Amino acid sequence: VLEEKLDENALFDITLLAPQRGRKRASMLCIRNVIPAPHLLARHAAAHATVLFSGTLSPAAFYRDTLGLPADTPWIDVPAPFKAAQLAVHIVRDVSTRYQDREASIDRIVALICDQFHKRPGNYLCFFSSFDYLERVADALCARPDAPPVWRQVRAMGNDSRQAFIDRFQAGGQGLGFAVLGGAFGEGIDLPGDRLIGAFIATLGLPQLNPVNESMKRCMQQRFGTRTGYDYTYLFPGLRKVVQAAGRVIRSENDTGELFLMDDRFARDEVRRLMPVWWG
Repeated sequence: VLEEKLDENALFDITLLAPQRGRKRASMLCIRNVIPAPHLLARHAAAHATVLFSGTLSPAAFYRDTLGLPADTPWIDVPAPFKAAQLAVHIVRDVSTRYQDREASIDRIVALICDQFHKRPGNYLCFFSSFDYLERVADALCARPDAPPVWRQVRAMGNDSRQAFIDRFQAGGQGLGFAVLGGAFGEGIDLPGDRLIGAFIATLGLPQLNPVNESMKRCMQQRFGTRTGYDYTYLFPGLRKVVQAAGRVIRSENDTGELFLMDDRFARDEVRRLMPVWWG
């Protein structure tokens, strides 16, 4: 039973749910496995070998600590089959997508997307931190007389709706797909060739600042150190989603494309170190 294993590596919280007509107000109880390492240690010890692999298995220390890997675990960083010349990476330093700056960022983001689209027409994905932000930027863009075709991810899309969204990215097509970072279209979809020629990412993907995530950060800090708590809870998971979303653009050795990272924080050294080496 999970509650019997509750210790300093996990969190227990209760959320009061919105009341529904004719029913008593309900609550949701959660036991969150913040640091799975203690549960995996015995599995690693019992196995002859454990092999972990992923395109976003970085930085090594984060996964070693949270997944309970031995300190002397060998680590191989296999070079990507792609070249820097295939992906033009643009860091947009005059945009802030912080919550308090989002309204002020809309006009600049819209202008940037439209300018790039008219410079190189084709299919692009545009990622945002929330549906609200997505809708506000999309509405502002669609109000322009020169607006390209736009299709949007919406909440609770079913399988047919998700497939229809993906099917809009036709070879030789032109338009913008608006999506939420970390959602159904940030990973696991394959749009090779000119089905997708670029992506705009208007967020660092940082998890929402709320009591649960702050409790997770304190749990990480107690286990791994003060600065590590922020990195392990917010920065590393956020940048992992950014790299996964950007990976939709280049799917083969023959693909070329453009990536716009729209936030001044992408220029920081601690953030740039988390980007794939082959981006240049």
